Formats: sequence, C-alpha cells, structure tokens
Amino acid sequence: MKTYEKFIFDSYALNREARTIELRYSFDDKLHFTETITLAPDAPLEHADSASVDRALFALHLAGGASYFKAFAPHIIEVRSGTLEPDQADFWNEFYTKGLGEYFYVNKMEWHGLVNFLATTEARNAIPHQVPREPQNALVPFGGGKDSQVTVELLRRAGIDVTLFRMQGHTFITELAEVNNAPLIEVSRALDPQLFELNKQGALNGHVPITGYVTFLTLTVGLLYGYDSIFFSNERSSDYGNVEYLGMQVNHQWSKSNEAELMMTNYIERFVTHETRYLNALRPLSELAVAKLFVREPKYFAHVTSCNKNWLWQKLDENPDQGRWCGECDKCSFVFAILAAFLPLNTMVNDIFKKNLFDNPNLLTIYRQLWGAEAFKPFQCVGTPEETQAALYLATRSNDYANTVVGREFIQKVLPGIADPEQLVKDTLAPDYSDVPPYIANLVKKELAK
Repeated sequence: MKTYEKFIFDSYALNREARTIELRYSFDDKLHFTETITLAPDAPLEHADSASVDRALFALHLAGGASYFKAFAPHIIEVRSGTLEPDQADFWNEFYTKGLGEYFYVNKMEWHGLVNFLATTEARNAIPHQVPREPQNALVPFGGGKDSQVTVELLRRAGIDVTLFRMQGHTFITELAEVNNAPLIEVSRALDPQLFELNKQGALNGHVPITGYVTFLTLTVGLLYGYDSIFFSNERSSDYGNVEYLGMQVNHQWSKSNEAELMMTNYIERFVTHETRYLNALRPLSELAVAKLFVREPKYFAHVTSCNKNWLWQKLDENPDQGRWCGECDKCSFVFAILAAFLPLNTMVNDIFKKNLFDNPNLLTIYRQLWGAEAFKPFQCVGTPEETQAALYLATRSNDYANTVVGREFIQKVLPGIADPEQLVKDTLAPDYSDVPPYIANLVKKELAK
C-alpha cells in the first residue's frame, strides 16, 4: 500500500448558516480528508465569533487528527491551522503518543520518536490567568451509563443547571434524557468516508484517545452555547493500564485518566479559555464507589446501559429491542459484577440485565481477566482487578450469587488468595482527593456523607 511522508493539519471552519464544523487534513497535500460535525439545529450560536471559540476549534482540530494520522503514521507532522508554542507542541506529542498506545501495541509499532509536533512560534500563546468561577450551568457528556447518571444527580443536588450532551444520537440516550427530564444537545460527527475505504485496503487502524476528542468537542459546544462548565464522569479506575509495551504502560482509557485530565485542564486554562471550565465530577471515586452511588437511584435501572454493542446495533439499523445489555462482553461482565455487589439478584435480572451473567460459563475467561488471574485487563473501559475482586467478594456473600458458575470459581480459587477482603473493600471504596480541585472534593464529600 502507498505510504506518505507528512501528515498535515490543513484548516478548520465553523459555518454558522449550515451549523457545521469542518476539520480538514491531508497526507502530503495529495490525500485529503474533511470531517464534518453537525451542530444541534435549534440552539443559538451566541458566541460563534469569540476568540475562545476559535482557540477551542483549533484544539478540536488537533485532537481529531488522531483518527486520520493513524492510517499511515508518518514521522513528519505539519500544523497549518494555527501556531504552537513549545509547551503546546509538548502537550500534543504526549497526547498522541500515550493516547495511541493501544494502537501502537496492536499494530506492533515502534512508537519512540514517531509523533513529532513541532513548535511553530517562540511567541507565547497563553491567555491571561483568571480566578475560576463556581459552576452554575453545566454541559454534561452523557453516555447513557451509570457514571454520567451519577454525575447528573451530583450536580443537580448541588444546585447546578444541567444540560446533557451527546455525540451521535441514540434511542436509548434520548429515552434516558426524557427520564431525567433534562434538555439534551446532540451533535453528529461524520468521519471522512475515505478513511473507511483505506482501512479496507489495509491502512493501519486502532484505538484513538476518543475521550480527549470528546473533551475538546464538548468544550467547543459549551463555549458556543454559553455554558460556564463542562462536567465529565471519569472515575479514578481509568488510571489503571492494561499492558506494558516497549517501555510504555498502554492504557485503553488513557484520555480518561488523571494524567490526561491534568494535562487537558492545564492546556485549556492556558491556551483556550476561562469562560468554560473543564471539570470531572467522579475523579475521587473508583468504579465500585460510583456503582454504590448509582444504586441509590432505582428509577434509572431499566434505562441505563454501558454495553458498546448497542451503538453498533443502531448503526446497523437492527432491532433496538435486542436489549440494553448484550450480556456477553467485557463491559457487561464488569458492570454486572460491581452492581451485584450492592443489588439482589432478582433486581439485577428483572430490572437491568434480563439474565444472570454469573451463571454463564462462557464468561469465565472474561472474569478471570477482570480479576487478574489471566492475561491482562481487557482493552475496554473496565475497572481494576482489585475492584472486581472486591465486587465479587461483596456479591458472593449472598447465596444467590455464591451458587453460580462465576461465584463458585471466585470463592474456590480467588478469595483464598485475598489476605483481607474487608480491607480490600474499604480501600476500594475510599475516595482519593489527590490532585482533585477543591470544588470537586467538596461536591463528592457532601454526597458521600448522605
């Protein structure tokens, strides 16, 4: 297959009349791509001409390039759509290198020195520092799962007006927004179709730092529509990596991690805006702790989902009545475990999953990976082995879970190796306020005190 020497960030544009954002890229000025983001049809673009929006669009352009860069991953990167000072270039080098770690691993690529964003100016692009304001109206990326649902409840109880945000519409998201009685803003992202043809022809493919992309997209939309904050729902479990590769700790969830969050917070505050804050409501909590908060809200049990296959089913225009949970994947298996820690089996089966995943012998391999007995943690947004062990310990104290295929293996082969299960649970559920802004720490402390 043909190769290219240079990846180029050509230009970006916001079309107010068409309500679109175009992100343009190319390889060697020969192979061109245009990605199109279509904004909501009825929300006013009151701030479209602001300098902050332009800076956010530039950041979005750079973040979005990862989906195209990975097709050939040339060593030369040229940015024509704006200027980068040295600190900005350093940020994007790290964002691409660590955000594409799984892609490098899967394609067996030498990653050292591969990503080369160069500073294009010695001038300082930083904006003047401002003291951040407390949030009043928040835009919340809403995936339809327990995490973003917990964030919505946290913010509402703190007196913050909440609007839900979704990249790509979905039947289940629309329904859950209605259950929340919350406004929902949807935008659509259309990758250039040439990319899919190239993949069919053998161009390289793999996981990109999608949460990083969504961060800059949400920030852009938040600025356009006048929100003073965007709130993500990335728990601390996302810090845990999957496998080491050529000296890098590969982490499927890197752009959800605390490291990425601190980097993006610093970048946004220095180089983009103070008008809209980037915050994360769940950073102090583990996945298991989030699940413990979620089970306080039974009205959402029948409406949430974290199964990735749902998005594929809708894309293929298949029957959405297949259910919210496939009951066969890593995500379903993990979420079943952490919710089973706090809910009885009849609630899990009747109200949420429609089946008992612990009684499926075909899932034993997945659970062995999840609790750390085989291979490494799956390349999915799942928690740590310690969390899975703590969840299974809590769940199997009930005979309903103990007398299952998964429960019996856990009790026989895993539990004896846990020195102090009660301490493991305590440690897993304890919040960690390291590197957390005081506003977020206080928000979580108030919720946990209830």
